[in-house]
Amino acid sequence: MTKAETMEPSTLPIPAPEAQRYVAGSPQSPTRMAFRRLLRSKAALVATVIIAFFTFCALFAHVLAPYDPLRLLPGASLRPPEPAYPLGTDLLGRDILSRVLYGARISMAVGFAAILISVVLGVLLGLISGYAGGNADNIIMRGVDMMLAFPGILLALTIVSFLGSSLTNVTIAVGISFIPTFARLTRGSVLSVKENLYVEAARSMGGPASWIMRRHILPNVLSPVVVLASLAYGWAILSASSLSFLGLGVQPPTPEWGIMVSDGRGYLREAPWITTFPGLAIMLVVLAANILGDALRDALDPHQKP
Repeated sequence: MTKAETMEPSTLPIPAPEAQRYVAGSPQSPTRMAFRRLLRSKAALVATVIIAFFTFCALFAHVLAPYDPLRLLPGASLRPPEPAYPLGTDLLGRDILSRVLYGARISMAVGFAAILISVVLGVLLGLISGYAGGNADNIIMRGVDMMLAFPGILLALTIVSFLGSSLTNVTIAVGISFIPTFARLTRGSVLSVKENLYVEAARSMGGPASWIMRRHILPNVLSPVVVLASLAYGWAILSASSLSFLGLGVQPPTPEWGIMVSDGRGYLREAPWITTFPGLAIMLVVLAANILGDALRDALDPHQKP
C-alpha cells in the first residue's frame, strides 16, 4: 500500500486549489468574489464616484463654498451664472453654489440618519417576528401591514404633521416610513435561515434565542438588507426633500435642496437656475444610489459568476 492509502481520511493533504477556499480572505471567499464583481461594474464605479463627490462636498462645504449660504449679497438678486457666482443667485441675492454645497450636508445627513433608523428598528422587528413566530409574529406583522397600507410619503407626511416641522422630525418621519419594508424583508430571510441545521444544532444545545439570532441568523440575512438600504437611501433623500418642498420639512433660511427647489418654482422662466441646480443634485444622488443598489444586488448574488 502507498503512503497516501495508509493515511487516515482526516489527515490526507488538501490539494492546493481546494485549500485556498478555506483560507480566510482568499480570492475564493464570498466577500472577495462579491467585491470583484462589484469592481467589474462600470455603472457601480460611476455611481460610487458621484456619491463620494457629494459626500466630499458635504464634509468640506465650509471650505469649498465661496460665500456664506445665508449671506444676502447686495445688488446680486437673481444674477445668472457668471464667474463671480458660478451657479447664479436667488431672489434674496444668496449664492446658489454655496447653498447647494451646504444643502448636500443637510440632505445627505438626513437620508443617512433616516435609513439608519429604518435598518435598526426594521431588522430588529423582523428578527423577532421571524424567529419567535406565534403571537409575537402576528402582532408585529399586523402592525407592519397597517403601516404598509399608507404610501411611504403619505405616512411620512402624516408623522411630520403630527410631530411638527423640523430637521429632527423629518428624519424620524422618513425613517419610520421605511421600517415596514426592512421588517418584512428581514422576516422572510429569517424564516428561511432558521430552518438550517446549524441553527437547529445551536437551539438543541440550549443556546439563548438572543445569541442564536445575533450569532447565527443576523449575519446570514444582512446581504439583502444592505442592498435594500442602498436603494432606500436615495428614496429617503427624495422623501425628505419632498417634505421640505411642501413646507413641512426643514424650514427657511436653512440651505436644503428641497427648500431651494421650492424657492425657485415661482421664477422658472426668469431664473431657472434657482431650481435647476438643487434639482440636479437630488437627481444625481438618487440615481447613483439606485444604480449602486442594483450593482450590490448583482454582486451579492451567489449564483453570479465570480
